[in-house]
Amino acid sequence: MTALARPTRGRMIGGVCAALARRFGTSATTMRMIFLLSCLLPGPQFLLYIALWILLPSEDKARTAAW
Repeated sequence: MTALARPTRGRMIGGVCAALARRFGTSATTMRMIFLLSCLLPGPQFLLYIALWILLPSEDKARTAAW
């Protein structure tokens, strides 16, 4: 598994689903479908997405912080 960082390429809105897909070894499309299906259930999915968008570093910033 790789570090959790939003990729600079292959992201649609914030890169959260792409980061989670890369972390867990699935495709970004699969992760996006899981997220969309989870929106049918009650819960704070959008708030969690926004929180992850804010808290997860971008791949650029994560790479420079590692140096």
